[in-house]
Amino acid sequence: MLILAFDTATPAVTVAVHDGSAVIAHESAVDARRHGELLAPSIARVLATAGAQPGDLTALAVGTGPGPYTGLRVGLVTARVLGSALCIPVDGVCTLDIIAAEARHSAAGREFIVATDARRREVYWARYGAAAERLSGPDVSPPALVPAGYPIAGEGPRLHAELAAADGIIGPRYPSAAQLAELAADHLARGVPAGPPEARYLRRPDAKEPGRPKRVTP
Repeated sequence: MLILAFDTATPAVTVAVHDGSAVIAHESAVDARRHGELLAPSIARVLATAGAQPGDLTALAVGTGPGPYTGLRVGLVTARVLGSALCIPVDGVCTLDIIAAEARHSAAGREFIVATDARRREVYWARYGAAAERLSGPDVSPPALVPAGYPIAGEGPRLHAELAAADGIIGPRYPSAAQLAELAADHLARGVPAGPPEARYLRRPDAKEPGRPKRVTP
């Protein structure tokens, strides 16, 4: 088993390789405007570190968001193209679930929330049980509408004071491809069907199609 995992749904471009027993290569970079430039070189470097070629891969895993349209699309298109070219399965995993899997340790047996930046003064969020099972969401809303009384992981509480004051900040700011790779390896080992590598946008992209041209009169 050799799994390549990556996520581009947040400002972090994160990539990892898992050999079925452990993560053997991993790197992340944070740059909200350079997902397209960073992903392919990162994939090449982690494969080189793992001593592997693309043809050695047996599966892919990709974060499906929710996240801003442009960055999220970079990862999903790359995953689908690679999966098709290599004839290997692609497991799509909710990006908030990836953060939750790591945050559950610092949640210390409590329910918790994961919230990431949705721009427009909103957050993407979901609520989780103590074992990181998703109980509700994902949703997108202003921070004031996120349920109160829970510790919160992700970038949301680092950006919005009202979330930071809820019940404490826990867990990572961004998803880790190392954690995604662990989830994907566990899915394969247990025979869990792969999730579809389809985007969770939750709302329309910021870019809009231009309207009909205005009539010009002399």
